[in-house]
Amino acid sequence: MQVPLLDLKGQYQEFKDQVMKEIAEIAESQYFILGPKVDKFEKECAEYCGADYGVGVTSGSDALIIALMVEEIGAGDEVITTPFTFFATAGAIARVGATPVFVDIDPVTFNIDPEQIKAKITDKTKAVIPVHLFGQCCDMDPILEIAKENDLIVIEDCAQAIGSEYKGRRAGSMGDYGCFSFFPSKNLGCFGDGGLVTTNSEEKYELLKIYRNHGMDPKYYHKYIGGNFRLDALQAGVLSIKLPYLDGWSDARQVNACEYYELFSKSKIGDKVALPAIAKYGVRHIYNQFSILVKEGKRDLVLNALREANVGCDIYYPLCLHEQECFESLGYKQGDFPVSEGTAQEILALPIFPESTPEMREFVVSVIEKALA
Repeated sequence: MQVPLLDLKGQYQEFKDQVMKEIAEIAESQYFILGPKVDKFEKECAEYCGADYGVGVTSGSDALIIALMVEEIGAGDEVITTPFTFFATAGAIARVGATPVFVDIDPVTFNIDPEQIKAKITDKTKAVIPVHLFGQCCDMDPILEIAKENDLIVIEDCAQAIGSEYKGRRAGSMGDYGCFSFFPSKNLGCFGDGGLVTTNSEEKYELLKIYRNHGMDPKYYHKYIGGNFRLDALQAGVLSIKLPYLDGWSDARQVNACEYYELFSKSKIGDKVALPAIAKYGVRHIYNQFSILVKEGKRDLVLNALREANVGCDIYYPLCLHEQECFESLGYKQGDFPVSEGTAQEILALPIFPESTPEMREFVVSVIEKALA
């Protein structure tokens, strides 16, 4: 049996005819940058996320960058975030000239530990970027409270969490900004790169629109230095078609996760593997990834066994951000964030895409069980 980590070809068949019609319509219109298709998707996605406004941008990375730019965060400023996430989170901070300040993660959710944020706040701190990792929201209430007490901007990194919820509130609706990625492998992916920034502030919304077009308003008059962060009409059209399917796909991921929990409980693997935990503070987990922890130093053993059995799997993430060569100048050392570092040594993502079958999951667990026997 072959079990891919992700199979977008099968999903594509659900909406292929709609997409081809949409592409033809856009080609005929010759309206490729921003325009009515982008306006339509922005409104739809903002409503889905429970936010007042949405601004389509070129990628999830650029969504983070433009949020920082609008807040004029740059050289001499500090932004608190997690060392256990994709590089773009800290990369965006560094690219605007600010300094990433890391805080360790909660061992259960893999998300930033709110209790450790206060100790890292200085007079240079301007923002916090909590990352809703793997499709599960951070514990946002204490983060928002800390931010309010210290006059900090909250930029939610929602790249892996569209549709996830925290106490009934959607990811991207709670902070000052929500930053989304529509990279093809995301739960809602386009046909290339794409992103969106949500906000509940009309003032921030208007600034985001100006900043994404070189800070230009009106045409050829530049009050700000922005960037070329405009979403393509083609990507917006594809995303508008796919958005109505998203909740169904998320439900399927949840069903698949439940099957994994049951299969692992019936196996002989025992405590050699720790399964993803659902936070006690009330969330809707949409399982962008199903990441297990393989104990006793046997993660790579299991990884190799899965790959030899033609099972797609991957490590998100093998090296924490404070350990990356490009961030050596920040002065961190190994051991500074023990939970993040330990997690990076044990974590392993298994296939959970909506179209995967029970037989696939049975096979995956059987391979792991045999490897750990």
